[in-house]
Amino acid sequence: MPVPTGAPPPPRAPDSITFEQIRERAYELWERNHRPEGFEIEFWLLAERELRKERERQKATDTPPS
Repeated sequence: MPVPTGAPPPPRAPDSITFEQIRERAYELWERNHRPEGFEIEFWLLAERELRKERERQKATDTPPS
């Protein structure tokens, strides 16, 4: 079923990582590593991994012990 133009994007889980967050982190990593050519995928995956670990740590500290 096509989505009408101008429709809002589907709701995201509050702890989901956005494309924009990954893109920004990957760019930061690329710059910190002196902007090497040909490593786009590696920096993207590293950025995604770092953000997921940060979220996991944040969830662990936010959840009260049972």
